[in-house]
Amino acid sequence: MTQIAQISPAPEDQGYHYQVMRRAIALIDEAEDPKQLDWIAGEMGMSAAHFQRLFSRWVGVSPKRYQQYLMLDQAKVMLRDHFTTLAAAHELGLSGSGRLHDLFLRWEAMSPGEFARKGAGLTIYWGWFDSPFGPTLVMGTDKGICGLALSSEVGEDAAMEDLCSRWPMADFVEAPDRLRPWVDTAFGMQKDPEAKAPLYLIGAPFQIKVWEALLSIPSGQVTTYSEIAQSIGSPRAVRAVGTAVGRNPVSWLIPCHRALRKSGGLGGYHWGLPVKRAMLAFESARAEAQTPPSGRVSAE
Repeated sequence: MTQIAQISPAPEDQGYHYQVMRRAIALIDEAEDPKQLDWIAGEMGMSAAHFQRLFSRWVGVSPKRYQQYLMLDQAKVMLRDHFTTLAAAHELGLSGSGRLHDLFLRWEAMSPGEFARKGAGLTIYWGWFDSPFGPTLVMGTDKGICGLALSSEVGEDAAMEDLCSRWPMADFVEAPDRLRPWVDTAFGMQKDPEAKAPLYLIGAPFQIKVWEALLSIPSGQVTTYSEIAQSIGSPRAVRAVGTAVGRNPVSWLIPCHRALRKSGGLGGYHWGLPVKRAMLAFESARAEAQTPPSGRVSAE
């Protein structure tokens, strides 16, 4: 098992600093033009020097450098410099239950028969949480997280309706405390270094193949829809792959934001392109700092 360095603050400061960084990232991403350090720090109620230190410690680069990553051509730069060949990732055992690059995850998939029943007999717990990318709806079964929606662009009602409609026969129970340990692990807030964030993938067999391929894309790198189609043995199914990527129910953890068009365009994103752009910028900044995200990975 490989230990990963942490760039998040000490545990006693995590909750407060996490909220500050979440608001700062949202503020930066919503701005039409780059903002000066003094202005951002003032909005956060901090001195410029203190905010710069805290932001750089959390994200890995300065606020100015992070804003540069939000330029529209960042996707093209990533495709040129940080392209991942998924076939090579599979050869190295970097998919499925093997070594994942961002988080200490384990996952299993619902059987095709269970999927066909549309959630009948399944209890799905849900709750709202803060994340670096805005309000986040998380759903999970007894086996793990099965849904993660980001509502900053689409709204909370639409996010809830979207996830519930995927498993219309399930029983939905509000229980955020039940999900919180998994959510804290998923976003690098876990107190237990051995904690796991299990995923329970509920989808058709083809969709699960695509989602497994997405799990093998390292943080800070990207691939293309056609490359994903090649890696799952369906090179002509690029359009179907794009549809399956868009139907990924567990955003961020199954990193559909790392799939781009061959041209370097962002393509679509189910929860809004500004969210996808912010995610890629966030990961690129950390990759440049050569400090992996907080959490642990497994080399099983």
